[in-house]
Amino acid sequence: MNNKLRKSSTDRGVVGVCGGIADYFGISSLGVRLIFIFLPANFVIYLILATILPDSPLLL
Repeated sequence: MNNKLRKSSTDRGVVGVCGGIADYFGISSLGVRLIFIFLPANFVIYLILATILPDSPLLL
């Protein structure tokens, strides 16, 4: 489990929001993506999170 909520640099569908949330909570990114599909305001919430979440540092 990560200590900060960030966009994922490795598990990116579009921007990495769902992958980052999944890493933070230690759950499957597929489950997070399914939750976003069924949320009523999914597009708005995703855009807000994509804007405010910092990028994860790249691991080289």
